[in-house]
Amino acid sequence: MSVHQLPSTGYLRLPQIIGDPKKGIPAVIPVSKTSWYEGVKAGRYPAPVKLSPRCSAWRVEDIKRLIDEVSA
Repeated sequence: MSVHQLPSTGYLRLPQIIGDPKKGIPAVIPVSKTSWYEGVKAGRYPAPVKLSPRCSAWRVEDIKRLIDEVSA
């Protein structure tokens, strides 16, 4: 999923953001899972939204904003 294929609104699960080679999901932001969560903790990446006790997702708008900030 490239930046141009991201929906205008909604939520993304972590594999949709950092990719999953085993499932053939390309990365929008190519970092490891550990680096992603360290970035969330440090405030470099947006915090997730809890959809249920065991399900977290990120707002598409937050991910697009992050991509714009990094590419600027």
